[in-house]
Amino acid sequence: MPSYDQLREVLDPATAVLLTVECQQGVVGPDSALPELAEEARSSGALTNVARLVEGAHARGLQVIHAIAERRPDGRGANRNARLFRAAERLPVQQLSGTTAVRVAAPIEVTEEDLVVRRLHGLSPLHGTEVDALLRNLGCRTLVVTGVSANVAIPNAVFDAVNRGYTVVVPTDAIAGVPSEYTPAMIRNTLALVATLTTTAELLAALRVRRG
Repeated sequence: MPSYDQLREVLDPATAVLLTVECQQGVVGPDSALPELAEEARSSGALTNVARLVEGAHARGLQVIHAIAERRPDGRGANRNARLFRAAERLPVQQLSGTTAVRVAAPIEVTEEDLVVRRLHGLSPLHGTEVDALLRNLGCRTLVVTGVSANVAIPNAVFDAVNRGYTVVVPTDAIAGVPSEYTPAMIRNTLALVATLTTTAELLAALRVRRG
């Protein structure tokens, strides 16, 4: 894990942004389309830690972006070129635009200053969405990635951000995937190679130190 000095160096509120990935009611909420993932996100404490980080970001002046995955009721524009997408079409809960399923899930709080970016296609919250342009306009140099899932969207977000030149920080206790043993293995063997790994407590402490 990095030292406070190393974290402070990359967590300047003027150039750091916190990204929550698919922390929406239809994914991690009580009526999730993916109950196993929702249970893991909650029982592991990951969702609570995302909420803590969002609260800390609000208090310390970091921009927060919530990346939401949704689809039109007619499915227009959605991918069908992978088994994951075709399976999602058959789930009892659909991530339909305008429904409660695509609202940011409790206990995460959304403020007027937060940006919410919704995508109708693909696997990544960055590729082909507004997120990259927003980050550049915000002067972002460091992206803190949180949310779900460690199986697909989180590694996609990390790789896409690194490929676009951002420094990526991942609080390892603020992401979740299934099965539970997969997440630490993926962190150790994949994310550790490209991202700065930390914990929620360490990240919040570093921000407090920076603010003095």
